[in-house]
Amino acid sequence: MNHPWRQTLHVEPKTGWLNDPNGLCDYGGVHQLYYQSSPEDAAGGGKKCWAHRQSSDFFHWSEEETVLFPDIPEDRSGVYSGSAVVLPGEIRLFYTGNVKEPGEHDYILSGRQANVITVTTADGSAMSEKQVLLRNSDYPADCSCHVRDPKIWREEGIWKMVLGARTRRDRGCVLVYHSQDLLHWIFASRCTQPDFGYMWECPDFFRVGGQGYLSVSPQGLTHEEYRYQNVYQSGYFPVEGKLEEGKLGAFTEWDYGFDFYAPQTYETADGRRILYGWMGIPDAGYENPTTPLGWQHCLTLPREVSAGEDGKLLQQPVRELERLLSAPAPMEGAGELPKACVLKLTRTQPYFALTLAGGLTLAYREETGVFALSFADKALGGGRTKRQSRGMACKTLEVVADASSLEVYLDGGRQVFSTRFYPESYPVSYTLTGGTGSVFAVNL
Repeated sequence: MNHPWRQTLHVEPKTGWLNDPNGLCDYGGVHQLYYQSSPEDAAGGGKKCWAHRQSSDFFHWSEEETVLFPDIPEDRSGVYSGSAVVLPGEIRLFYTGNVKEPGEHDYILSGRQANVITVTTADGSAMSEKQVLLRNSDYPADCSCHVRDPKIWREEGIWKMVLGARTRRDRGCVLVYHSQDLLHWIFASRCTQPDFGYMWECPDFFRVGGQGYLSVSPQGLTHEEYRYQNVYQSGYFPVEGKLEEGKLGAFTEWDYGFDFYAPQTYETADGRRILYGWMGIPDAGYENPTTPLGWQHCLTLPREVSAGEDGKLLQQPVRELERLLSAPAPMEGAGELPKACVLKLTRTQPYFALTLAGGLTLAYREETGVFALSFADKALGGGRTKRQSRGMACKTLEVVADASSLEVYLDGGRQVFSTRFYPESYPVSYTLTGGTGSVFAVNL
């Protein structure tokens, strides 16, 4: 557990593989965090389960424990992603039970079951018997076998559910269901966009400042120079009127970095909207060198989501992080950074550049309006190369550096870049051009 790449601020597995955050909720003032896990195999093989941890402050977590296993016929190939609803005295969890049938199948049009299953828990860990709510036959007839990731909320006096789906003609969409009792569900409508990917995963509907937003992770978008740069993307649509009317605005990516996928949000007792993402991505062309060491991946920091003046969503690290920071030390020219720290930087020149560990550079050119995160060192990035965006002022940067990850928040969180990186040693060197700022060590 004491390997130099083990992190301070980010949730990661003790052993095995971690991916999608699931079942996020505030239960009696304690944050409940579930995530998909393959505890036996850091490469992602073996049983797909749910792990669980809890915290009262987002940074001091209980020990990881595996709480949901694939142990009934309807989830025998894996406990896949889902969500939580808090009820008096219990949490009700919903997830997709994945089943891959033997035989000659493509597992898109045949051979796969996608079952919505529910359980309850009074303490977050001990689970009730499983109950199957929806099967493939309960989805629209034009859907493929890929329907998954239930997210549930209450609105207008009823319970609502969104499911990510792929049609038989390879069109991504979100299915909307209604229920009076959380157990019996009726199909209500669907949301989609023309020519916008073949599968929409991990849907999430929520409101910020009264405005509705639909978050999805679409697969199959055409890659562009300044957006949609990863193999799969994650972002949100503003929703006009009721979700059931399907009027979606322009899509905005949550994160422009290498490592971000399958985000989920929830509301805290004090009314904040919190987002976690998987700091990884499926089918990526780059690697994580912790895999031979027995573990892989982590979650992002918890992020507070708020609406900017233009309606675009802003993301910032939860305010509880400030309690962990030491007194500031000035940053200028060159120096060294501790293993876990927060950098608060201001651009002072038309060209800005921050280079870490001699091979990871954050750079901005005012004349082009392009911000880029790039690796000159293949080993430092595990094969990661370059990600960039255009159109930001990049007046301020908040950088959260952990032992093997970096999250960069531009201009108060109007854009975020997340990546894993793997320095050979600590402390990490830095050089800074065209800006000033402070470094705050983390005391946790």
